[in-house]
Amino acid sequence: MSATVRLDLRQRIMVMGVVNVTPDSFSDGGKYLGVEAAVAHGMQLWRDGADILDVGGEATNPKAKPIDADEECRRVLPVIERLVKAGARVSVDTTKAEVARAAVRAGAKIVNDVSGGLFDGEMARAIAELDGVTYIAGHLRGRTIAEVFANEPAGLALLQRPITWREVAAELGERLAELPAEARQRTWVDPGVGFGKGADPDVNLSLLRDAGELSRAVGCPVVVGPSRKRFLKTLVGLEPDPITLDVASVAACLAAVRGGAQVLRIHNVALLRTALAVYTKV
Repeated sequence: MSATVRLDLRQRIMVMGVVNVTPDSFSDGGKYLGVEAAVAHGMQLWRDGADILDVGGEATNPKAKPIDADEECRRVLPVIERLVKAGARVSVDTTKAEVARAAVRAGAKIVNDVSGGLFDGEMARAIAELDGVTYIAGHLRGRTIAEVFANEPAGLALLQRPITWREVAAELGERLAELPAEARQRTWVDPGVGFGKGADPDVNLSLLRDAGELSRAVGCPVVVGPSRKRFLKTLVGLEPDPITLDVASVAACLAAVRGGAQVLRIHNVALLRTALAVYTKV
């Protein structure tokens, strides 16, 4: 099989299961920090129907502590190696070119970069050199996670002019332009739901509804990751119980599928697969 993960849009929607090897991720930080726990969790997600396991070693929320590439590699590389050896298709969730290169050497076939190359100027070069590896370019505004969240609206009332999918498409187009043509052919894009868009449900849901428009504008498949994000908590209640939040996450993913998204990143793979089994048949 080719190293590149190729989407056949005639087949089922692809699901990415989240494997956070972190102490401070917003949803499940600390639960899977050890290698054994992370691998067991990843394999359960694989059995639940994940097409891809997205392994991340650095949390990307405003309260998380930044770490260097050495620490990130220490967390994720043993997990990636074990999951790949077990037969899983693995993505590395990183904004660092050094980590991306190491993860690919360990067997990862996808680099999921929420910053779209903005956090590390070497990322575009790394992707160009990593022949056959799929790149996911995420959308946000800023050069660090702290900057991204510091510049977002403080509340719903302050969001005077919501960001639109056209603006997201234009800015992602700038990121794609930094890649050689061959690398663009193996790039997916992510509108960055929750990253600098505030907690306004309407703003974030609009990006899900227009996933197909974004895909057509940039000429790439679209990945969405609404799972357990702040805007869903705002929509269903500030402190929803875990299953309520996962149900809301699945509903957001189904809205994105209806809008034209092809890849869904989620924590509760089993629940999403159950919903998709029905949704794609009606």
